[in-house]
Amino acid sequence: MLSQPVLIIAGVAAALVLLLFVLLIVTVVRSGRSARAVQPLAQQLGYLGQHVQGLAQGQEGLRASIQMVSDTATNSQAQLAQTLEQRLGAVQQQMQDRLADNALRSQRSLTEMQERMKETLHGSSKQTTTSLTQLQERLAVIDRAQDNITKLSGDVLSLQDILSNKQTRGAFGEIQLRDIVGKALPNDSYAWQPTLSNGKRADCLIHLPNPPGPIVIDSKFPLEAYEALRRAETEHDLKLAVAQMKVAVKKHIADISQKYIIEGETADGALMFLPSEAVYAELHANFPDLVRAGFDARVWIVSPTTCMATLNTMRAILKDARMREQAGAIRKELSMLVADVDRLGTRVGNLDRHFGQAAKDIEEIKISADKAGKRAHRLDNFDFEELEDTPPLPIGKRTDAAE
Repeated sequence: MLSQPVLIIAGVAAALVLLLFVLLIVTVVRSGRSARAVQPLAQQLGYLGQHVQGLAQGQEGLRASIQMVSDTATNSQAQLAQTLEQRLGAVQQQMQDRLADNALRSQRSLTEMQERMKETLHGSSKQTTTSLTQLQERLAVIDRAQDNITKLSGDVLSLQDILSNKQTRGAFGEIQLRDIVGKALPNDSYAWQPTLSNGKRADCLIHLPNPPGPIVIDSKFPLEAYEALRRAETEHDLKLAVAQMKVAVKKHIADISQKYIIEGETADGALMFLPSEAVYAELHANFPDLVRAGFDARVWIVSPTTCMATLNTMRAILKDARMREQAGAIRKELSMLVADVDRLGTRVGNLDRHFGQAAKDIEEIKISADKAGKRAHRLDNFDFEELEDTPPLPIGKRTDAAE
């Protein structure tokens, strides 16, 4: 492999020398110089031939060196190939060992993963079963709720039917008012459907003390105008519904003021009960002139929430009035209680004196008992034989000695 470039270089050098030689000859011939000039040229050519021969010899030595280098390279390549084959075999063996080890580890990991997957799937199946059971239970609850919603929808429709009728709507408002009043006030503080002195019958009459006096609550609000206002779609319908709403509410306020505010019999105001919070909010939000008209006529508009708050205030007023009514009886009872306490003190003093006298009597009884015990002890130790020779003592002296 290395000899080919060297041979090419040697060939190129020989060609150059030959080309130089030809050029010299051509130059000599053309110049027409003399033979004396040719002789140095011949000498130069001789020298050049010698150099060419030396170059040929060097080329032969170079060829031998190149051959030697080629042989050395061939041997090195063979040794390198053998070394590479040995190392490649070792690497292949190591790779095979590692691959076998990795395959064994992968098999173990796969087995463990399969076991874990089985456990996980088993647990997941249990959880799925539990979740499905809970889901079925919840679906059953939802079904029952759906049934309740269906029933409630029917009830709502029936409620709409009730509210569409004026008489049934008035009865519905009165029932709602009855529930609120019954929860807020005691039973003896109100009356239903009482007839006033002017022959008008009120829905509810609260027996408040003077002032302010009994106050009437009316529950018959005209909802037709509000329903028309709610159903209005065009600007014309809206204006017409607003006008009807104002006329109907003002007329109702005027009717309440004329029927249920009687000087000397009722309070100087009355309550107009609205069975819907939406109607109450609509009036205060969009019809402030109607609210002011109610204020001017002393007709207070209340919703279920504000009615409960108002009734709680009335409850406090009733409680305070009843406390004032019972103030005389309370003072009488207090005076009697003071007399009873004085009498109890006197009797306790008498009982204390009795206890003192009883203690004194018990002390004297104890003294007498001690003396009787001592005398009985002396009698028990007395010698009766000696008493036979001893003359009896006089009765008076024996009594004194005994004492």
